Amino acid sequence: MIAGRDIVLLAHAGCGMLGILAALWVCVEALNTREGNASRIRFGSLLTTASVCVAWILGGYWYLHFYPAEKAIILKGPWPFAHNVFMETKEHLFFATLILAIYLPICAAERLDRNAIARRMVVSVALLIVATGLAVEAAGAVIDHGVKIALLRLHS
Repeated sequence: MIAGRDIVLLAHAGCGMLGILAALWVCVEALNTREGNASRIRFGSLLTTASVCVAWILGGYWYLHFYPAEKAIILKGPWPFAHNVFMETKEHLFFATLILAIYLPICAAERLDRNAIARRMVVSVALLIVATGLAVEAAGAVIDHGVKIALLRLHS
């Protein structure tokens, strides 16, 4: 049976990945901008914002309610850097992703087919969301592995 804490954590990571994929979609659409895809760019940018915001809320809930126990396990295990480096970095880097995701629909509100500067801004912001989002996802994987390694050491 899947525990509620696992559902929250999986939904957190899933929403984060959905936000990354939506930002990548916005980037591709903006690179091929024309009047006909403006609504897809706007929808994709709003999907990016919504997904990243939901990931932030779920991650914050999980961090407050469930992470303290895992943090203690990580710090006693062979990979304390999983918390000391990766979680600390993730906590701060995610805010950049969140701010960029909130800014993306503002950029995408312009007529990108007529404004090359706005188009480059949308592409840049979307690519920064993809890059920082992937870094945050990778940090989450290291943190999860830090817990697993510590638990394996405790039970072996």
